[in-house]
Amino acid sequence: MEAKVTCNDSASVSALSVMKHHLQALNALNESDLADTLHFPHYRLVGNKLDCWLSKDQYLSDFRRRAGDNWARTEWKSIIVQKESSDKVHLSVNINRFDKNETLIADFESLWIITLKNGKWAAQFRSSFAAA
Repeated sequence: MEAKVTCNDSASVSALSVMKHHLQALNALNESDLADTLHFPHYRLVGNKLDCWLSKDQYLSDFRRRAGDNWARTEWKSIIVQKESSDKVHLSVNINRFDKNETLIADFESLWIITLKNGKWAAQFRSSFAAA
């Protein structure tokens, strides 16, 4: 399923490109390409728990642990640009996770903050309503 996307400016286009590459790398389990879509330190807030990855070393393995053994792939159900400036974009993202039988195993909302640092657009922070 192709994500429903709402955007209109170049910062948004850059942020949405980051999200596209992030999803491709995640689903391919490509640690290096996935890390290229993130700024480090990278932060994730779930409930009142703030996770921080100082480097790419543990990011993918931590995701696999959170997503569970049944996880096979993720897709963006929708992405809506909430706010943008020349160096930051807030995205409201609805995320779906599927198992190998294409059964939906997770459906949740998340706020992603994509920033431009040192000439590179990447995800800096997100606040998720995922179960874990």
